[in-house]
Parts: sequence; structure tokens; C-alpha cells
Amino acid sequence: MPEGELKEAVKHTEHMKAAVRSKVEHPFRVVKRRFGYVKVRFKGLLKNTAQVLTLFALSNLWMARRTLMASAGEVRL
Repeated sequence: MPEGELKEAVKHTEHMKAAVRSKVEHPFRVVKRRFGYVKVRFKGLLKNTAQVLTLFALSNLWMARRTLMASAGEVRL
């Protein structure tokens, strides 16, 4: 791509997309690695949706565990 305004605009756009991806992909990694969710187990959309929502709620707690434990007065890893 030649130098100029277009190149800078494309670089900025790609940087913004990468920033969003990095924030979004971390919870998916936690759900897959920490909680072992790689395949759906239940029949029916409602049951699978409930399980995924629960796992992402647990993922949020897992990622905030150090902050939560520090505010409780004890820090364990």
C-alpha cells in the first residue's frame, strides 16, 4: 500500500479492530480453558444458552478474582 492518508486510515482502523478483539477473546479463553467448555452438552437452545451465560458470569468473576479478594482482605492465588 502506498504511503499517505489512506494507509494511515487503514492502520488506525485495524488497530481499533485489534483492540476490540483482544478484549473480547480473553473471556472465551477463560471459558474454554478454565471451565472446559469446548462442546455443547444439552439438547435445546434454552439449556445451552443458560449454560453459556452462566459460564460467562463465572468468567467475569474469575477475571476479577484478585480485585475481589483484595477488597475482602485476603489475597490468595
